[in-house]
Order: sequence, then structure tokens, then C-alpha cells
Amino acid sequence: MATIGGVRRHIICGMNITHYLGSVALGLGLLFVGEAQAQNAPAAACPAILKHEFARLQDDVPQNLCQYAGKVILVVNTASFCGFTKQYEGLEALYGKYQSKGLVVLGFPSNDFGKQEPGSSKEIADFCFNTYGVKFPMFAKTEVVGDKRNAFYAALYQATKSAPKWNFHKYLIDRNGKVVDSFWSTTAPDSSSLVSAVEKALEQKS
Repeated sequence: MATIGGVRRHIICGMNITHYLGSVALGLGLLFVGEAQAQNAPAAACPAILKHEFARLQDDVPQNLCQYAGKVILVVNTASFCGFTKQYEGLEALYGKYQSKGLVVLGFPSNDFGKQEPGSSKEIADFCFNTYGVKFPMFAKTEVVGDKRNAFYAALYQATKSAPKWNFHKYLIDRNGKVVDSFWSTTAPDSSSLVSAVEKALEQKS
């Protein structure tokens, strides 16, 4: 306590209590602004092409594709009973080789072509893991062509003017969310053209 002119004032480290409380309020205000900016940063950093949500294949838990922002993404529509189904093995190998460098493969099972994906989510998930050891992210069965295609595939088509004509069509998205290439079903995951495009995208910084 100190008395000045008969009026008691609290002195805190040489600072008047009024000034002290003002500093605290300013500090809290800056803290709240900083937290708000931090919370808004992920949303702002997510490119438009990834602002979509899908159920995870294994358990139907909703997954926002924004979690893959900043990665190189290979998007593939898959099927369990197709002549190209063995590409699962190559896709998993590609994912395993380049995952640490920022590649993610996203699988979208679809029954659009030849009715070659008739199973339930559990049946598809069990088949992919037990037969090919698939560990890359996969989502619940969906439509990838026509008027009923999901919004993500509609955006991919809009960006490339290239729609899947069969199972295992591939789209490549760079770290900035730009769709940089698409590959027909006949392009194997270990083909030089696809691997070269993936490596080139991985070398670029977001």
C-alpha cells in the first residue's frame, strides 16, 4: 500500500492498478485474437477442391478431405471385381514408397462400371485389406460419373473435363490443390508416366 495525497493506491511492480488492469485486458484481447486466427488458419489453407466430406469405408466416420491439404493426392475410383483390381497392389506400393514425402492415395469404391463393386462397405474393406493389404485411405461406396456423381468428382471433372470411363481412373492433385493430371484405367500405378508426374508434384512446395 502507498498513500498519496490521502488516497490509497495499490502499487504493483511500480505500476498503477489502473494501468495494470489495462495491460491485462490488452494481453487477453491479443490472446483471443491469436487463438481465433489459429482456429481459422486450417480452413483458410484448405483449397476449394478439398472442401468435401465422406464417410470412411471401414466405419462410416465422416472424414473431411481438408486434412490432406498440402499433400500430393492421387484420387482413384476402385472396384473389387474388375480386370484392373490388381492395381490395388501397385497403388499401395506407390503409397508406401512416397507417403513420407507427402503422397496420399484416396480410394473411392464405385459400382458405376459393370456393377463390379456390389458389396457392402465391410465387404469391400475386408477384401481390400485381406487381399492387397490396402492401408491408404478409402471411403464409402459412391457415384463418380453422371448427374448423381458426388461433389468431389464433379469438381475433378470440372477441373479436367475428363471423367472416368471405367474403374481405376486416376486424378493427380498437387500440394496447392490444383488438379494437374488425369490417367486412364490402363495407366498402371507403376507406369513411368504416372510415377514421373507424382515425383514432379512432390518436388514442388506448397
